[in-house]
Amino acid sequence: MDINELLKKKGLTKYQLSKLSGIPFATISDISTGKSRIEKCTAETVYKLARALGTTVEDLLADRLEYRSSFEAYKSNVCHMVKDMGDIDFIIETLESGRIRKLFDRKWYPESLYLLAMVDYLSRENGLPVCADYSDIRAAKLKETIYPASVIAMCSVSHSDQPKNDSLEQAILEFKRVGIVEGEIRNVF
Repeated sequence: MDINELLKKKGLTKYQLSKLSGIPFATISDISTGKSRIEKCTAETVYKLARALGTTVEDLLADRLEYRSSFEAYKSNVCHMVKDMGDIDFIIETLESGRIRKLFDRKWYPESLYLLAMVDYLSRENGLPVCADYSDIRAAKLKETIYPASVIAMCSVSHSDQPKNDSLEQAILEFKRVGIVEGEIRNVF
């Protein structure tokens, strides 16, 4: 997404973004005018901008290149956004951005389904109705179940599928429904 669009949407000035992100005003000005390309910035700069703008690195770079982080990194990024923004603001921002549909249309199914499951889970936790705009995506399920990397590692070390079975049994329903095993979204550091 274009940085100027995000600034306008968030009601921020370049100066305010500079203060929030810790990125020099000149750098932000150069990016917003096209003098510098955001995809050429350091990972730290892009991360700080994404965090200050309440979006993901993926969304910030999506229109510029076909950047796709590991699924584990994506999940962590989303959980940090929930922690930083709070449940309700996260739900509102995610639904207003149309990010779920954009990811699904790009055929980034794990990311799209994870984000939808997160919104549905947080909606249930907060007593909110489920957004009807994604009924078609809710009907989708990944061909193979995705387990957390830590569970895969435990299976490898123990030479047993028991950690998978245990984590699947304890998985949050909204994630499990789409083929993603997620048991904890709040304990992120």
